[in-house]
Amino acid sequence: MTAPTLPPHSSPTAPASATGAATDASGAPLGETLHSQVITWFDGNARDLPWRRADAGAWGVMVSEFMLQQTPVNRVLPVYEQWLERWPRPADLAKEAPGEAVRAWGRLGYPRRALRLHGAAVAITERHGGDVPTEHSQLLALPGIGEYTAAAVASFAYGQRHAVLDTNVRRVLARAVTGVQYPPNATTAAERRLARTLLPEDEGTAARWAAASMELGALVCTAKNESCHHCPIAAHCAWRLAGKPAHDGPPRRGQTYAGTDRQVRGKLLAVLREAHTPVPQAVLDRVWHEPVQRARALDGLVADGLVEPLAGGLYRLPLT
Repeated sequence: MTAPTLPPHSSPTAPASATGAATDASGAPLGETLHSQVITWFDGNARDLPWRRADAGAWGVMVSEFMLQQTPVNRVLPVYEQWLERWPRPADLAKEAPGEAVRAWGRLGYPRRALRLHGAAVAITERHGGDVPTEHSQLLALPGIGEYTAAAVASFAYGQRHAVLDTNVRRVLARAVTGVQYPPNATTAAERRLARTLLPEDEGTAARWAAASMELGALVCTAKNESCHHCPIAAHCAWRLAGKPAHDGPPRRGQTYAGTDRQVRGKLLAVLREAHTPVPQAVLDRVWHEPVQRARALDGLVADGLVEPLAGGLYRLPLT
């Protein structure tokens, strides 16, 4: 493989070779060192998660990727298991009304993901005979699937060679290679180039590296209270070797919830999920005291296709 050229903030203990490729302290290509040590760590420390098991299949991987966006594993696990028990194949979900996907989503948050997953299931059923497609381009063409999800499914379900850049991977690369505490708020072209440069050439190793680097960010190289003494690549981490300089980029976005429109939307959806008949406006009015914010949240749910308004001031989860 071609090892990356280190950016300006990289550690002086990872010098460039005569060809300009980054190396570790022993002179070995930095990428190969990171792959070997992180994958070895993963082999001994990976969590036993249902979507990593052989029987999960590509559909199980896809469901997990939708659910895990901005949601921790412990909240996803019970919903994931109930979802796969009810809808073990895309065609099973596609036969249901989209509102049933929203209902089953429960309190995972960001419920538009449920509609997108339902839309993907319908497209898989109609275009691919009910089987999650194997080609990255076909995955990317499904509704609700972006670059990250397409790469993740192709890599984790089919063992293909793709750069899988979630928040955890981006943080590991930012610290280990770039020498900064946090990656930018939004994924940049430079991050994508670095991730592609670091990809192992072998498909199976690349897929393993994607999973291993993600797990390292989730368990060790965390956003706060990182466990450098447990990190398999601490000796090569540019950020640690530079003395862990504090973040000096744009302020990191916080995850506020209390009192926001998101909270009101969640309360309104909770009422509709529990009801199996249309709900009167008066019932929804009781979930939040401030009428302007409540109306704005309800209008937003309707606009997003998560709630269907009916005649007579009634509301329900969408049927189409």
